[in-house]
Amino acid sequence: MSRTVSTRTFLNASVAFAAIVATPAFAQNATPAATTQAADETVQDDSTDIVVTARRRQETLLSVPIAVTAFSAAKLEAAGAVDLTDLQNITPNTTLKSARGTNSTLAAFIRGVGQQDPVPGFESGIGIYLDDVYLNRPQAAVLDIYDVERIEILRGPQGTLYGRNTIGGAVKYVTRKLPDHFEANLKGSYGSYNQADGIISASTPIGDLFRIGVSGARLTRDGFGRNRNLGIDNYNKSIWAARGTIEFTSPDSRLFVRLTGDYTHDTSNPRNGHRLIPGLVSGTPVLSNVFDTNAGLNFPKQDIKAGGGSMSVTAQLTDHVTFRSISAYRADRSFTPIDFDSTPLVDVDVPAVYRNNQTSQEFQLLYNSDKLNGLIGYYYLGAEASTRFDVLLNTTLANLNGNTAGDVKTETSSIYGDFSYDFTPQVSLSLGGRYTWDQRKSFVFKQNYLGGPLNGASAEFGGNPIPLGAPATNFRGEANFKRFTPRASLSFKPTADHMLYASYSEGFKGGGFDPRGSATQAPNSSYQSVYDYLSFDPETVKSYEIGYKGSLLDRRLTLALDGFYSNYDDVQVPGSSGCTVGGVPSFCGITTNAAKATIKGVEAETTAVLARGFAGAGSHVTFNGTLGYLDAKYNTFLGSASAGAAPSNIAQFRVFQNTPKWTVSGTLSAAAPVAGGLLTASGVASYRSLTHQFELASPFLDQPGYTLFDAHLTYAIGSEGRYSIGVHGKNLTDKRYKTGGYQYIAVNVAGTPVLNGAGGYTPTLGKEGIATAFYGNPRQVFATFTAKF
Repeated sequence: MSRTVSTRTFLNASVAFAAIVATPAFAQNATPAATTQAADETVQDDSTDIVVTARRRQETLLSVPIAVTAFSAAKLEAAGAVDLTDLQNITPNTTLKSARGTNSTLAAFIRGVGQQDPVPGFESGIGIYLDDVYLNRPQAAVLDIYDVERIEILRGPQGTLYGRNTIGGAVKYVTRKLPDHFEANLKGSYGSYNQADGIISASTPIGDLFRIGVSGARLTRDGFGRNRNLGIDNYNKSIWAARGTIEFTSPDSRLFVRLTGDYTHDTSNPRNGHRLIPGLVSGTPVLSNVFDTNAGLNFPKQDIKAGGGSMSVTAQLTDHVTFRSISAYRADRSFTPIDFDSTPLVDVDVPAVYRNNQTSQEFQLLYNSDKLNGLIGYYYLGAEASTRFDVLLNTTLANLNGNTAGDVKTETSSIYGDFSYDFTPQVSLSLGGRYTWDQRKSFVFKQNYLGGPLNGASAEFGGNPIPLGAPATNFRGEANFKRFTPRASLSFKPTADHMLYASYSEGFKGGGFDPRGSATQAPNSSYQSVYDYLSFDPETVKSYEIGYKGSLLDRRLTLALDGFYSNYDDVQVPGSSGCTVGGVPSFCGITTNAAKATIKGVEAETTAVLARGFAGAGSHVTFNGTLGYLDAKYNTFLGSASAGAAPSNIAQFRVFQNTPKWTVSGTLSAAAPVAGGLLTASGVASYRSLTHQFELASPFLDQPGYTLFDAHLTYAIGSEGRYSIGVHGKNLTDKRYKTGGYQYIAVNVAGTPVLNGAGGYTPTLGKEGIATAFYGNPRQVFATFTAKF
């Protein structure tokens, strides 16, 4: 009740503040030139004139023949963006969300392509880059937004220009370069659910050649709900983060070296799901608050640490040739308890740990001239991903623990190149290609245990269990993959403000081994060996795209339109199910190349300056809109229509997950000088249509279409907005919407749950079946204050 009162009070205060400050909005008060200039630059930024490096050289959004959405630091600040997941609502055909039971693991999809199950050992369909360093695993990839220059979201296969080959798209997080003068920035936030965030950064030059900077963040929030069984908050947040930077620029400015290091520590409580069906064995009811849970597992204590360092070197060798080197090391470790059934029972309780480390090296030679621009590059990645988890089950065997340990080592090398040639000022052709060598080495071990002080937990989590029988899986395997993926793009500029383009590109994601797989569990009879059970092949995408970018009405209206068609082959379909290991119930991962699909769609982004200068310098009214449409269908999906049946094409019963058909957003913003400063207000509406959580439609987990409403009010004063305060409201209608979940209930081929005749559903894992959901954030209102020195 106190939280509800607090939120309403905060809303009322915000409205009152807006009314008081807005009263003299049109009084033509003198506003510092730097503030109004910044406002004008924001309008220009909103008109898609922001500079991006999607093609490894500086270009404006209107001139780059790639489907890309970019967010400047000013735009992110105005939108109250906290982390990467805040961007999905204002980017077409994109899903960026926290994966089920964590704050830090990212589930990313672009144009229907992504990583279905974010566990170590699988390559991501979407590349996440932190200052050009590819993050090889989804753990700790929900990057908090601070000290940022811009974020770019590229849609479609990427790989001929930088980093890792990714088949669905890329998200580039670019931190701010250090200024050539002393600077300090402070930002504080406070809001609903006792959200209390503090961010501080400072930098200074050291002599004429060096600059050094540090930044830190403390991000906290109470839970949206409670774990009624354990008496702790559910969906809370507790994060420490820090970043340090050293930059060197030679006297002639031809050599630039940047060293960066970052660290994040997340000690939030485990985020447990809301059980959607009553527990007939445990007596657990369906709770009224979707953010509440009755989960009983709380070991190991959730603890996520991630960090790394990188060195970037840029050397201008001649007036036309530049050399770049990017060296990096990153590591993360996630202890997390997963209570699948969300009941107090020790049944399908999964203490888990994930560990990842990676070393990468990239070299590039870039060439630029009046007509020919491009690069050639080499990329290397050596990475290891390991997972270990228990499955604690309520069976006739006391303290049964099905333990799985999986380790996947990746070593990949690539050579790539991409060049553009301007035949005339109007016509340009780009050609690129990449050749990739991938190697996977894997170890998978499954063993049942009994006993132990913590319900059979393995030694990894403080137990001392006793082996039950021989290991069910003790597998070592190696696989090698190689592939050439080309890209071609032709662009035509009838005038300087209009561009048409057509492109073809291919993407490739290597195969591997499921670190949760079982040597005794095959998806169908066509699998003849343990290697077949545990391995899966690469998948590919061939994408065709046409597009238009341009500005109209003296640059008061800008448009970016594109249409695409993709053939998606050998789709990797990872999944998990109840199975039998060593004669007792357990949990197994099953990954197949079961599917072929076609994906086609349309994307549109527009900015319209509706008014400018109506209340003095810096005043404006703008509208930003995005629209995404996707028609993603499986042509082939091999599976068994019923238990024991031979594989057949069941594509008619399968759907794309995390891929709504429609994604639409509209942002209306206005700014005007007020009392020597600049007042800016904006409202955002975003819509996502029906979203499936898995390839099989689920009456429990599928989320029908929904609309979210946000609003933002900021007031900046002083040179370049030196001081600012803001009030931000998100999900103002307090909409409840599902973002993920677990389901272990028997269904028929169409996904209809099977009843057990006792008033419940037939479980496929656990005593009473599992249907638990995770939800997006409720209504939040918070205030921010920033100061620049």
